[in-house]
Amino acid sequence: MLIRRKSAMTGIIREIEINVTEEELQEWQNGALIQGAMPNLTPDDREFIKTGIIAEEWDSLASDE
Repeated sequence: MLIRRKSAMTGIIREIEINVTEEELQEWQNGALIQGAMPNLTPDDREFIKTGIIAEEWDSLASDE
C-alpha cells in the first residue's frame, strides 16, 4: 500500500510503498500498538507510518550531534 506522510522532523512529504493492509492500519488507528497491529513491518516502516520520519533523517540528526 502506498503510504503518504509528512515528516514531523523536516516537513517533507513522502510516499513509500509499505506491505501493510487497510485492516492493519485501522487496528492501529483504533488503539492497538503498532508493533502488534503490524508485526511484519520493519521498525523503519513503522516509524514512517507513525511520524513520516525516514531512517536517513534520524541518521542526519544523530550525525549533527
